[in-house]
Amino acid sequence: MNRQEKERYLREYSILKSQGKPFFPYAVAKDSIMACITIFSIVMMSLVLGAELGPKADPTTTTYVPRPEWYFFFLFELLRVIKPAALVPLATIGIPTICMILLFLLPFYDRNPERRPERRPIATAAGVFTIIAIAYLTYLGAVAGSPTAIEMEPPAAVIAEGRETVEMFEEGKQVVAQSGCLGCHKIGENGNDGPGPPLTDIGKRLPRQAIARTLINPTSPMPAFTEVPPDQFDAMVEFLARLRGTSVNE
Repeated sequence: MNRQEKERYLREYSILKSQGKPFFPYAVAKDSIMACITIFSIVMMSLVLGAELGPKADPTTTTYVPRPEWYFFFLFELLRVIKPAALVPLATIGIPTICMILLFLLPFYDRNPERRPERRPIATAAGVFTIIAIAYLTYLGAVAGSPTAIEMEPPAAVIAEGRETVEMFEEGKQVVAQSGCLGCHKIGENGNDGPGPPLTDIGKRLPRQAIARTLINPTSPMPAFTEVPPDQFDAMVEFLARLRGTSVNE
């Protein structure tokens, strides 16, 4: 802003100020009324709709999966996107801190007097991109499945073979889910897209013997499942061998 623009701005501001209303009590009263309306709306929604309460905390459970509040879903998903452990501090501390610092310093490095969005394409594009990115990450975090559970029903072929086969399928599903496989693989709608390949159709690509060999002698960084009890190991192999892509839920 040059000297001429500054003088014009101060002139226009003094005219508007002389024609306007005082901050107290006009602006204070208006803000107070709006605050009362907001509090009243929240109280009424709490009374009518109620508060969403989950089950009571159980300190003895080993399968509980903590999830953040919905307004932190974008950070929750950001941690899922940034997989290397060395970059976790960047996702949890670095990026939010940098964004907050840039927001606080905005009046110092952005001295453009324009307020119309179409006349500030860079600032407008940055704001729109930030909103879209946060909204998209929030959506992904909201629909993300549990990292210790596989939401998948036994396929029709398994059900047709009888109760024992269904029980082995369910046991294998539970063992796979609770063994950390979903941290690197995706099975159906659960798990992560890497660094391991998706396992939704692993039964179509590999026979049972190959799946068993891979679990015993895997490629790094996948751990070996040599310490798994034989019955649980067989259930894992049986479950993985039954995964055949879109047909798993048929």
